Amino acid sequence: MILAFEDEELVDFEKRMVMLQLLYPVIPDNLDKASELGMKFMDGAKESTEESGSDNYRVYSFTKDANLIFSAFRQTHGIDLQTANMHWFEFLALFDDLGGDTVFCQLTSLRKRVKSGKATKDEEEMARELGDMFVIEEYDARTLEEKVAEAEFMAQLEGIN
Repeated sequence: MILAFEDEELVDFEKRMVMLQLLYPVIPDNLDKASELGMKFMDGAKESTEESGSDNYRVYSFTKDANLIFSAFRQTHGIDLQTANMHWFEFLALFDDLGGDTVFCQLTSLRKRVKSGKATKDEEEMARELGDMFVIEEYDARTLEEKVAEAEFMAQLEGIN
């Protein structure tokens, strides 16, 4: 389910439909309410605290950082995620408690400092040296129509050159 939300090929509606298909044996009629509850489940049943400001950026990706997450779980909790069988809420609790000495936590901390503008010059240089390993793209929440419109516009621009 998380991988669907990180898939740039899927639009928001498709991502939500994947979530609903995985969470509900029969998809409810009220898609908005079912989506809302599904998102709440994915967030660990926490109440939304929609904070505004600059801290709403991604510092990890379950897709891109998978190996580091697997390693961090083994290092911190002694759990092999490849064979573990646990409830999503248990996973989230353990994920929130990953040790700061893991490469995953150090990398996410560096990403947060750089994205918030609080990184030192040395940390910014380290981020550049990490290259693609450091970069996490923000989610593209545009609709299919918006993506198509942009693609058409870019095609027209390329035709001008």
